[in-house]
Amino acid sequence: MKHVYEYPRAALTVDCVVFGFDETELKVLLIERGLQPFKGQWALPGGFVRVDETLDDAARRELVEETGLAKIFLEQLYTFSRVDRDPRERVISVAYYALTKPADHRTHATTDAADAQWFPVSQVPALAFDHADILAVALQRLRGKLRYEPIGFELLPPKFTLSHLQHLYETVLGTPLDKRNFRKKVLSYGLLLPLNETHREGAHRPAQLFRFDPVRYEKLKKKGFHFEL
Repeated sequence: MKHVYEYPRAALTVDCVVFGFDETELKVLLIERGLQPFKGQWALPGGFVRVDETLDDAARRELVEETGLAKIFLEQLYTFSRVDRDPRERVISVAYYALTKPADHRTHATTDAADAQWFPVSQVPALAFDHADILAVALQRLRGKLRYEPIGFELLPPKFTLSHLQHLYETVLGTPLDKRNFRKKVLSYGLLLPLNETHREGAHRPAQLFRFDPVRYEKLKKKGFHFEL
């Protein structure tokens, strides 16, 4: 005999904060809601979890359905359970944050999203539900984790200069960094592979290009290595 629970149960959703960096500023991907509630307002990509999928599967499915994004860095962030966070019913949301390079993907709105656009994190419009709170927590997590894990490379193109890397850190952290100390520390880890290529910007002399070595990083992690900037 199948057991039936007699007490009310909350619905479960996933919401995704997708960060991107276009070499000038940090951006977040938002969707315009095509359905009520909050129809026409901007929100984070997300939706209800199906009974036959995991939370991770639901988050990746919603990203593909609402934005067209697939195969990107995705990590669980936090659970949001304020009783009145959704006017439809009692809804608990498990939030994720994702990192990608906007230039690598063509975003497009599908299913219940009317539009999908990148916004600078400093110019985000009013958001539906409690998504402003979720974005704030995700930004705090990104800034914290950037200092002890090399996730910043998920936001950079495969080839980059040390100036590009420093600009990313300064933009996300919101603070200037000493050029000499930053470069010395970054290079000391041996995680950057110098390429036989250079990049010129304006009248400046060509700068050395590098790429991140994820294989070496994973090997060092297994030996107890800790990245810190």
